[in-house]
Amino acid sequence: MRFLFILLVFCLPISFMAQNTPTIISNPKLANLLEEYKSLIGENDENHLFSESLTGNEIDVTSEFWDTSRIRLDYNNDVTYPINIQFKESNYVSPISRNKVVTSRYGWRKGRAHRGIDIDLVTGDSLYAMFDGVVRFASYSSGHGNTVVIRHFNGLETVYAHLSAYGVKENDSLVAGAYLGKGGATGNARGSHLHLEMYYKGVPVNPEYLLSFDENNEIRSQDIWITKTWTRPELHNSRRQSELELFSTEEDAIASMNKPPRVYIVKKGDTLSRISSRNQVSIAALCKSNHIRKNSTLRIGQKLIID
Repeated sequence: MRFLFILLVFCLPISFMAQNTPTIISNPKLANLLEEYKSLIGENDENHLFSESLTGNEIDVTSEFWDTSRIRLDYNNDVTYPINIQFKESNYVSPISRNKVVTSRYGWRKGRAHRGIDIDLVTGDSLYAMFDGVVRFASYSSGHGNTVVIRHFNGLETVYAHLSAYGVKENDSLVAGAYLGKGGATGNARGSHLHLEMYYKGVPVNPEYLLSFDENNEIRSQDIWITKTWTRPELHNSRRQSELELFSTEEDAIASMNKPPRVYIVKKGDTLSRISSRNQVSIAALCKSNHIRKNSTLRIGQKLIID
């Protein structure tokens, strides 16, 4: 019997092994087999082949606000900042098997909000789940193209857009490193790439505030507090990474929120574009904070709030 289960595990697709994480357990029958095997060998068997993450999670993430028809959900409640997100892991699984190159960041882009980051890939590259979770959405959207949304056990949702092929369906249970499908350029995409978004209870969060997108695949903090700044694309520039100010305690986050706004005094030769670039804030945010328009005339000595 044990030989049968060992054979079953090692016959799973070898492509997932490169991720150094457990393979997909989206088939309920397979999950039941693993449970049966676990009961046969005992919890403390030194030759135990499966991690606890493979056997499910006590939290039922599908019990509230579970809608498989939409990418982004409205939780119908006022958001209180700062938002606390906790991770049990210190690393995530890379969503692609090649080196991650971020080509466009969370922020204001061509007059519109870009609520995610774009990671370069070649059409047909395999995509993987970054954390354990359950597939909430796996369908086509006019802007995102073929898209998979996974809700994770800490409340975070990750969105994988522009796929060329699906490898999962709604309500599949996945472990970190599970195969999701193939990358591509479906929907409103100029060239093949992975558009990656992150939401916490309906609130968009800058992915680079939570995770480091380099070869280390590190989670920046296992207990992190999110201020409103890191949910507003208009306060960031999609062409460069914003300067990070991480908060691991609620007190620090609240203190940051209570800081007086920065004030910039207009100098000779200044333009909104130049002020925006120097202060790492979008023109849209400058206009909104100061109740001016993009074509407004700036006066030398004028004070602008840098929100």
